[in-house]
Amino acid sequence: MSHLPVFKIVPTTQKYDWGKIGLSSKVAQYAAAAKIPGFSLDEKAPYAELWMGTHPNGPSRLAGADITLAEHLAAHPELMGPKVVSRFRDAGAEEGNLPFLFKVLAIEKALSIQTHPDKKTAEALHKEKPNVYKDANHKPEMALALTPFTAMCGFLPLSQIATYLTSTPEFAALIPETITTKFLAAASSADPTSPEAKTVLKDLFSALMTADEAAFKASLADLVKRYEASGANADEAGVKDLVLRLNSQFPGDIGVFCAFILNYVKMQPGEAIFLAAGEPHAYVSGDIMECMATSDNVIRAGLTPKLRDIPNLVSGLTYGAGDASRHMVKPAAFDSAAHTALYNPPIPEFSVLQVLIPSGETEVHPPIEGPSIAIVTEGKGALEWAGEKLVVAEGDVLFIGAGTGVKLLASGDGQLAIYRAFVEAS
Repeated sequence: MSHLPVFKIVPTTQKYDWGKIGLSSKVAQYAAAAKIPGFSLDEKAPYAELWMGTHPNGPSRLAGADITLAEHLAAHPELMGPKVVSRFRDAGAEEGNLPFLFKVLAIEKALSIQTHPDKKTAEALHKEKPNVYKDANHKPEMALALTPFTAMCGFLPLSQIATYLTSTPEFAALIPETITTKFLAAASSADPTSPEAKTVLKDLFSALMTADEAAFKASLADLVKRYEASGANADEAGVKDLVLRLNSQFPGDIGVFCAFILNYVKMQPGEAIFLAAGEPHAYVSGDIMECMATSDNVIRAGLTPKLRDIPNLVSGLTYGAGDASRHMVKPAAFDSAAHTALYNPPIPEFSVLQVLIPSGETEVHPPIEGPSIAIVTEGKGALEWAGEKLVVAEGDVLFIGAGTGVKLLASGDGQLAIYRAFVEAS
């Protein structure tokens, strides 16, 4: 199979404590369905991520061959496509490495309050702390919901944060009066994109994340006690359940107060958000397809037992504020394919296709000028190209080489669902 432009690859699984347990996790479901070599299900273990790509922390391998995908692509650069190889080699990519990393995430417990550095910052952090920031790449990312999914993403409009400041005494107690006064004045008058608005938001966020530990633990305890005893007031109603959920998972953590400054989104399958460098976020619950530039760089500040790098997080945020809709990625048509939706965030490293083919029907994808990785998340069927055919089923992960048009066929009783990440140089 390895000499062909379409072949199966073996992903890697990651067990983090925030993952869903056993077969409740789609990561474990796909790994078990595809009979990944070496995978042995532990019904008590958290299966958090399935990695598909060339990142050295979890490199995919060719099915039935003792070679990594990166090694194979380095030996066969035509599978990447000359335009993609040229463009991303000039950007510093190593030979054989894809510019994107594709994942499945199964989230039971909230991930940390975090951001990802831009390229320049990533290079500096990697040089300064290579044991923490293990590569020099940026990590813009997109999350596409497989099941109902919740997340915190980006700063709320200043007016909404101001409402929480004036209605939630436990939150207000952690912010110095001088910072609160300036913030409330700016929130009522400043253009949210102005330098003034960004400055007061940065000052407020910095004050919150550096609040005295004894003070914020006491305030959080008071807040939780009030919510549990008598509920939230009208202004706080939208965050009450989030605060209680986060505190149950991370008792006494300053990150719980981010419920009052970040957008909280509840998404249905097929909805997607994009998070550029410098955007604060935390995934809370659900199952998603996630695609990102090839990096594992995360700057954390709360809801985590891991290293908290508050100075770099505070300095690296863009401090854009506004409704969560600014993060949403709307699906578009892909060529003339009737059963395929294109999610195309504003970066060059990746786009994602959602393919939902009814039983007995087919879908044609024209050649793409770059490499693809696809995973079957539901059903069974086949891929055909140039007189060749590959039978696929739930959990199978495939590589599709540059310039290869494919025909997708759905068989069985249900639909064939495939998610395909790709890159083009145009």
